Amino acid sequence: MTSPGRLGILGTGLVALMIAPVLIVGLLIGGVAVTQPSETTANTSALPAGAARLIPELERVLNARCPELPLPFAAAHINAESGWNPHAYNPQGRAAGLYQFQEPTWISAGGASWDTAPPPAEADVFHPVRHLEIAVPWLCANLQLVRTHLADSGKPVDPLDALLVCHIAGCSRVTGSASGIPTAGEAGCDSGCAETITSYIDRVRIQAQQLAATPVPVVLDGLPTPTPFTGTTNGCTAPDPSSTGCLTPATRHALEQLLHAFGAPGAGAPIRSFTCWDAHAWNPSSDHPRGRACDFFPGQAGVFPEGAELANGWRIAGWLRTHATALQVRYIIWQGRIWSPSSPDADGWGRPYTGGGIYDTNDATGGHYDHVHLSVRG
Repeated sequence: MTSPGRLGILGTGLVALMIAPVLIVGLLIGGVAVTQPSETTANTSALPAGAARLIPELERVLNARCPELPLPFAAAHINAESGWNPHAYNPQGRAAGLYQFQEPTWISAGGASWDTAPPPAEADVFHPVRHLEIAVPWLCANLQLVRTHLADSGKPVDPLDALLVCHIAGCSRVTGSASGIPTAGEAGCDSGCAETITSYIDRVRIQAQQLAATPVPVVLDGLPTPTPFTGTTNGCTAPDPSSTGCLTPATRHALEQLLHAFGAPGAGAPIRSFTCWDAHAWNPSSDHPRGRACDFFPGQAGVFPEGAELANGWRIAGWLRTHATALQVRYIIWQGRIWSPSSPDADGWGRPYTGGGIYDTNDATGGHYDHVHLSVRG
């Protein structure tokens, strides 16, 4: 829910604009109309490990209280707010729990007040199941409110996007804008406000699409088997064709074998571009400055791949994984997941990638969604 911590970005008038919709919507909870069945499956491999045990509870609450809210969308919304941490707390905004509710909104939705900041550990806002049981009907009421408004006004915005506007900036931003998503100068929204709202919607929508997608089977037909590496490790001595730096012999071998399998990089090719050696000043412990890592981009850097580019990324990751022994693979990072020969899969391909406190795992590059990272032993 909108918090004072976001107000510095969104504009100083946001609190006043937000409170009125909150109190009005609270009256609508008992009259929510069910119009569409919810999507009842979500590919949770892109979510933090803690989400797996709560997804069934979210699905149960959605089916009982808000079937029209798609499960992948609801899961992505929670991930954008709290990263599925039930005890998440924003000290600036005094927002708590999975959906990051502020206390006045939480009370209006039916939750208990808290007297301390942060709330005590036993507070219902921090209890994940209770949080979902209170938050989901509240969100459903907002969804019904904006759906009715959009239908009456003829605004073209998807009601789910309008729901996100309500959540981050208040429902008056929906009713007070021409399209339902405010631009700079509308509904008390300045340029920072408009940009933050748009970015928030894009972030939730992109991950919702990823969660709704059926995992594409990795088909390796037609790809050659690589020649195993039989050399010795003697430091970063081989030239890197992607830079003026160097690679270890094992890394150079893996690179050559992969390019032989998938062809030369370029627009429309399975590998659009690649980069290996890099100083990585922001992460000196990386394998890149040691010449032991390469990143392979199936599409444009900084963009979440879709369609054929996403499938090509999975083929690259799958081929490297299949031939991990021959190629001396240490680990692979792709689509917010990390896999290594020594660790079993958990909740999908590999296990959730945390970013090590250095990378923003919700970012296309930080989460390794736009590129396959390969680290090589030796």
